[in-house]
Amino acid sequence: MSLQVENISKQFGSKKALDNVSFSLNKASITGFLGPNGAGKSTLMKILTGQLCADSGRAMVNGFDISKASLPVKKSIGYLAEQNALYDNLYVSEYLSFCARLHGVSKSNIEAVMLKTGLSEVGKQKIETLSKGYKQRVGLAAALIHDPEVLLLDEPTTGLDPNQLGDIRKLIKELGKEKTVFFSSHILQEVEAVCEEVLILHEGKLVGKQKVETLSKSDENTLVVEFDYRVEDVLLRRLPHVKKVENPDGLAWEITFETTQDMRPAVFDFAHDNQLSIVQLRAKHTKLEALFKELTH
Repeated sequence: MSLQVENISKQFGSKKALDNVSFSLNKASITGFLGPNGAGKSTLMKILTGQLCADSGRAMVNGFDISKASLPVKKSIGYLAEQNALYDNLYVSEYLSFCARLHGVSKSNIEAVMLKTGLSEVGKQKIETLSKGYKQRVGLAAALIHDPEVLLLDEPTTGLDPNQLGDIRKLIKELGKEKTVFFSSHILQEVEAVCEEVLILHEGKLVGKQKVETLSKSDENTLVVEFDYRVEDVLLRRLPHVKKVENPDGLAWEITFETTQDMRPAVFDFAHDNQLSIVQLRAKHTKLEALFKELTH
C-alpha cells in the first residue's frame, strides 16, 4: 500500500477533529476525499504532510511512519494545499528552480515537469500575471518536482472556470496512472469525474467508502433540462422509460428515466417535435449526492 492510515485521531480543545480514521490506498489510483466543511479533511491532509501531529494512531507512506521518518515521508509526498501559496514576484521557471533546489533534485526535472503540467509556454512569465488555472498548474508542478509517489491535493479545482477545470481534471487523471492521488474536495461532480473511489468523512469519522463505478451503475438516470417555453408535465411523461417528472424551478425540469440508456437524444427529439429550444441539458449525478447526504446528515 502506498498510503495507510490507522486509527488516526486529533482533538482541538473540546472538538474532536478526527476520530479513529482508517483506510489504505493503492499505487496508481485516484481517491476522492469528501466531507462537509469542518469535517476534518484539511486536518488529515496536514497530518499526512507532517504539518500537524496526530494525538493517536499512525500513518504510513511507502512503508515509512510519518511520526518516525519524516524526511523519507516528505520525499515520497507531493502536496498542493487549498491555499496555493506562491511567490508571485518570481518567474515560473525561477520558482520551480527554487523548489528543485529545496528538494535537492536535478534541474532537468524542471523542464520535464513544466512539459507535463503545460507550463512550457509561460516559463518566462511572472507568476503574478498568470490566471487562477495556471497558478494551480504551477502549484502542481512544484508538488511534482521531486517525482513523489503519493500526491495529496486539497481542493485543487476551487475557483476554476469550466475550461480550467477540464485541463486540471485531465492532468490529474494522467498523474493517477502512475501515482497515488488523494483528492480532497467538496465538489461532488469533480470527484465523480476524476476519482475511482471515494471516502466520506463526517464530524471526524470515516462514514463511507465506495467505488465510483458502482455508483454510476444504476437502472435509472436523471436529466435536468430547461426549455425556452413552459411545457406541460403530461407531455414529458409520454417520453419513453419516464419514472418521475419534477419542475423545481421556472422552465427547468428534472426527468428521471428507469433505464440505463442515454435518454438525451429522446429529449432532443421531444424539443424538436414540439418546436422548443433547449436552454440547458445535463445529467444529474444523483447517486453520489444521495450517498453523501445520507451519510452526512
